[in-house]
Amino acid sequence: MSRHEVVVDTGAVSEGRRRSRLGLVVTGLVGGSLVALYAVAAPFVAPALRRVCLPFVPATTAQVENVLRVLRSRTGTLVDIGSGDGRIVIAAAKCGFQASGLELNPWLVWYSRYKAWREGVHRSTSFHISDLWKASFAQYSNVVIFGVPQMMDQLEVKLANELSSSAKVVACRFPFPTWVPESTEGEGIDTVWVYDAKTFHSGLQRTTGKKLLGQESHPHT
Repeated sequence: MSRHEVVVDTGAVSEGRRRSRLGLVVTGLVGGSLVALYAVAAPFVAPALRRVCLPFVPATTAQVENVLRVLRSRTGTLVDIGSGDGRIVIAAAKCGFQASGLELNPWLVWYSRYKAWREGVHRSTSFHISDLWKASFAQYSNVVIFGVPQMMDQLEVKLANELSSSAKVVACRFPFPTWVPESTEGEGIDTVWVYDAKTFHSGLQRTTGKKLLGQESHPHT
Protein backbone atom coordinates (compact mmCIF):
# COMPACT_ATOMS: atom_id res chain seq x y z
CA MET A 1 0.00 0.00 0.00
CA SER A 2 1.43 3.42 -0.96
CA ARG A 3 2.03 6.26 1.45
CA HIS A 4 -0.70 8.26 -0.32
CA GLU A 5 -3.22 5.47 0.24
CA VAL A 6 -2.28 5.31 3.92
CA VAL A 7 -2.84 9.04 4.34
CA VAL A 8 -6.21 8.86 2.61
CA ASP A 9 -7.31 5.90 4.72
CA THR A 10 -6.19 7.62 7.93
CA GLY A 11 -8.08 10.77 7.01
CA ALA A 12 -11.25 8.78 6.31
CA VAL A 13 -11.00 7.08 9.67
CA SER A 14 -10.52 10.41 11.46
CA GLU A 15 -13.48 11.93 9.60
CA GLY A 16 -15.60 8.91 10.54
CA ARG A 17 -14.66 9.28 14.17
CA ARG A 18 -15.52 12.98 14.16
CA ARG A 19 -18.93 12.26 12.62
CA SER A 20 -19.54 9.52 15.16
CA ARG A 21 -18.71 11.86 18.04
CA LEU A 22 -20.90 14.57 16.55
CA GLY A 23 -23.74 12.09 16.19
CA LEU A 24 -23.41 11.11 19.85
CA VAL A 25 -23.41 14.76 20.94
CA VAL A 26 -26.51 15.55 18.85
CA THR A 27 -28.29 12.44 20.14
CA GLY A 28 -27.43 13.40 23.71
CA LEU A 29 -28.68 16.95 23.24
CA VAL A 30 -31.95 15.81 21.65
CA GLY A 31 -32.48 13.17 24.32
CA GLY A 32 -31.71 15.62 27.10
CA SER A 33 -34.07 18.19 25.62
CA LEU A 34 -36.89 15.65 25.42
CA VAL A 35 -36.34 14.62 29.03
CA ALA A 36 -36.32 18.25 30.15
CA LEU A 37 -39.45 19.00 28.12
CA TYR A 38 -41.24 16.02 29.66
CA ALA A 39 -40.18 17.07 33.18
CA VAL A 40 -41.62 20.54 32.64
CA ALA A 41 -44.74 19.58 30.68
CA ALA A 42 -45.82 16.42 32.50
CA PRO A 43 -47.18 18.21 35.61
CA PHE A 44 -49.27 20.47 33.37
CA VAL A 45 -50.73 17.56 31.43
CA ALA A 46 -51.07 15.08 34.30
CA PRO A 47 -54.23 16.64 35.81
CA ALA A 48 -56.13 15.58 32.69
CA LEU A 49 -55.32 11.94 33.49
CA ARG A 50 -56.97 11.92 36.90
CA ARG A 51 -60.36 10.39 37.66
CA VAL A 52 -61.95 13.86 37.76
CA CYS A 53 -60.37 15.87 34.96
CA LEU A 54 -59.28 19.34 36.09
CA PRO A 55 -56.72 20.48 33.49
CA PHE A 56 -54.90 23.80 33.75
CA VAL A 57 -56.68 26.38 31.61
CA PRO A 58 -55.66 29.95 32.49
CA ALA A 59 -58.45 32.35 33.40
CA THR A 60 -59.09 35.07 30.85
CA THR A 61 -58.75 38.73 31.77
CA ALA A 62 -62.54 39.07 31.56
CA GLN A 63 -63.05 36.13 33.95
CA VAL A 64 -60.70 37.64 36.51
CA GLU A 65 -62.47 40.99 36.22
CA ASN A 66 -65.89 39.35 36.59
CA VAL A 67 -64.80 37.48 39.73
CA LEU A 68 -63.50 40.66 41.31
CA ARG A 69 -66.60 42.58 40.26
CA VAL A 70 -69.04 40.20 41.98
CA LEU A 71 -66.86 40.19 45.12
CA ARG A 72 -66.25 43.95 45.23
CA SER A 73 -68.35 44.41 48.39
CA ARG A 74 -66.78 41.43 50.16
CA THR A 75 -63.78 41.18 52.48
CA GLY A 76 -61.97 38.53 54.50
CA THR A 77 -60.45 35.27 53.35
CA LEU A 78 -60.65 33.88 49.84
CA VAL A 79 -59.61 30.55 48.34
CA ASP A 80 -59.27 29.68 44.68
CA ILE A 81 -59.79 25.94 44.13
CA GLY A 82 -57.44 24.83 41.38
CA SER A 83 -55.52 28.11 41.44
CA GLY A 84 -53.32 27.33 38.40
CA ASP A 85 -50.77 30.09 37.87
CA GLY A 86 -52.19 32.16 40.74
CA ARG A 87 -53.73 35.00 38.77
CA ILE A 88 -57.07 34.99 40.65
CA VAL A 89 -55.37 34.81 44.06
CA ILE A 90 -52.92 37.60 43.22
CA ALA A 91 -55.67 39.84 41.82
CA ALA A 92 -57.82 39.23 44.91
CA ALA A 93 -54.92 40.07 47.22
CA LYS A 94 -54.48 43.38 45.42
CA CYS A 95 -58.13 44.09 46.24
CA GLY A 96 -57.59 43.52 49.97
CA PHE A 97 -58.39 39.83 50.42
CA GLN A 98 -56.23 37.42 52.38
CA ALA A 99 -56.13 35.00 49.48
CA SER A 100 -55.07 31.36 49.17
CA GLY A 101 -54.76 28.96 46.27
CA LEU A 102 -55.10 25.18 46.27
CA GLU A 103 -53.37 23.37 43.42
CA LEU A 104 -52.11 19.82 42.88
CA ASN A 105 -49.48 20.81 40.34
CA PRO A 106 -46.27 21.68 42.24
CA TRP A 107 -44.75 23.56 39.27
CA LEU A 108 -47.75 25.90 39.18
CA VAL A 109 -47.66 26.40 42.96
CA TRP A 110 -43.97 27.37 42.89
CA TYR A 111 -44.54 29.66 39.94
CA SER A 112 -47.53 31.29 41.72
CA ARG A 113 -45.41 31.95 44.82
CA TYR A 114 -42.72 33.57 42.71
CA LYS A 115 -45.30 35.63 40.83
CA ALA A 116 -46.91 36.81 44.09
CA TRP A 117 -43.49 37.86 45.39
CA ARG A 118 -42.75 39.69 42.15
CA GLU A 119 -46.14 41.46 42.32
CA GLY A 120 -45.54 42.47 45.95
CA VAL A 121 -48.46 40.56 47.48
CA HIS A 122 -46.61 37.56 48.95
CA ARG A 123 -47.59 38.61 52.51
CA SER A 124 -51.31 38.44 51.73
CA THR A 125 -51.23 35.28 49.61
CA SER A 126 -50.47 31.62 50.15
CA PHE A 127 -50.34 28.71 47.75
CA HIS A 128 -50.67 25.07 48.78
CA ILE A 129 -50.06 21.77 47.00
CA SER A 130 -53.35 20.22 48.05
CA ASP A 131 -56.12 17.90 46.91
CA LEU A 132 -59.41 19.78 47.21
CA TRP A 133 -61.21 16.65 48.43
CA LYS A 134 -58.83 16.40 51.39
CA ALA A 135 -58.90 20.11 52.26
CA SER A 136 -61.33 21.88 54.57
CA PHE A 137 -62.98 25.11 53.46
CA ALA A 138 -64.54 26.02 56.81
CA GLN A 139 -62.13 28.94 57.36
CA TYR A 140 -62.90 30.72 54.09
CA SER A 141 -65.56 33.37 53.58
CA ASN A 142 -65.17 33.49 49.79
CA VAL A 143 -64.60 30.54 47.46
CA VAL A 144 -63.75 30.66 43.76
CA ILE A 145 -63.84 27.50 41.64
CA PHE A 146 -62.92 26.85 38.01
CA GLY A 147 -64.37 23.35 37.90
CA VAL A 148 -65.62 20.81 35.39
CA PRO A 149 -69.14 19.33 35.24
CA GLN A 150 -68.03 15.90 36.53
CA MET A 151 -67.03 17.32 39.92
CA MET A 152 -69.61 20.02 40.61
CA ASP A 153 -72.27 17.84 42.22
CA GLN A 154 -69.76 16.34 44.70
CA LEU A 155 -68.35 19.78 45.43
CA GLU A 156 -71.85 21.09 46.17
CA VAL A 157 -72.19 18.65 49.04
CA LYS A 158 -68.69 19.31 50.40
CA LEU A 159 -69.04 23.09 50.40
CA ALA A 160 -72.56 23.02 51.83
CA ASN A 161 -71.31 20.94 54.75
CA GLU A 162 -68.18 23.00 55.43
CA LEU A 163 -68.85 26.67 54.66
CA SER A 164 -70.40 29.11 57.12
CA SER A 165 -73.74 30.71 56.30
CA SER A 166 -72.02 34.04 55.53
CA ALA A 167 -69.85 32.60 52.75
CA LYS A 168 -70.09 33.30 49.04
CA VAL A 169 -69.13 30.90 46.26
CA VAL A 170 -68.20 32.01 42.75
CA ALA A 171 -68.27 29.36 40.02
CA CYS A 172 -66.48 30.07 36.74
CA ARG A 173 -67.10 28.40 33.35
CA PHE A 174 -69.63 25.88 34.77
CA PRO A 175 -72.44 26.47 37.30
CA PHE A 176 -73.36 24.13 40.13
CA PRO A 177 -76.04 21.62 39.09
CA THR A 178 -78.73 22.22 41.77
CA TRP A 179 -77.84 25.47 43.53
CA VAL A 180 -79.71 28.59 42.45
CA PRO A 181 -77.35 31.54 41.86
CA GLU A 182 -78.17 34.87 43.39
CA SER A 183 -76.58 36.64 40.43
CA THR A 184 -74.39 36.17 37.36
CA GLU A 185 -71.79 38.32 35.67
CA GLY A 186 -70.41 38.23 32.14
CA GLU A 187 -71.40 36.08 29.20
CA GLY A 188 -70.26 32.99 27.34
CA ILE A 189 -67.11 31.34 28.64
CA ASP A 190 -66.45 34.38 30.86
CA THR A 191 -69.71 33.98 32.83
CA VAL A 192 -69.45 33.62 36.61
CA TRP A 193 -72.22 32.43 38.92
CA VAL A 194 -72.52 33.74 42.49
CA TYR A 195 -74.03 31.60 45.27
CA ASP A 196 -74.99 32.63 48.80
CA ALA A 197 -74.31 30.02 51.47
CA LYS A 198 -77.56 30.85 53.23
CA THR A 199 -79.45 29.66 50.14
CA PHE A 200 -77.71 26.33 49.67
CA HIS A 201 -77.65 25.69 53.44
CA SER A 202 -81.44 25.98 53.53
CA GLY A 203 -81.67 23.64 50.55
CA LEU A 204 -79.42 21.12 52.30
CA GLN A 205 -81.58 21.32 55.41
CA ARG A 206 -84.75 20.70 53.39
CA THR A 207 -83.16 17.71 51.69
CA THR A 208 -81.98 16.31 55.02
CA GLY A 209 -85.42 16.88 56.53
CA LYS A 210 -87.14 15.00 53.70
CA LYS A 211 -84.77 12.09 54.13
CA LEU A 212 -85.47 11.94 57.84
CA LEU A 213 -89.23 12.05 57.26
CA GLY A 214 -88.90 9.27 54.71
CA GLN A 215 -87.04 7.12 57.21
CA GLU A 216 -89.70 7.76 59.87
CA SER A 217 -92.54 6.86 57.52
CA HIS A 218 -90.76 3.66 56.46
CA PRO A 219 -89.26 2.30 59.70
CA HIS A 220 -86.97 -0.69 59.53
CA THR A 221 -88.59 -3.95 60.48
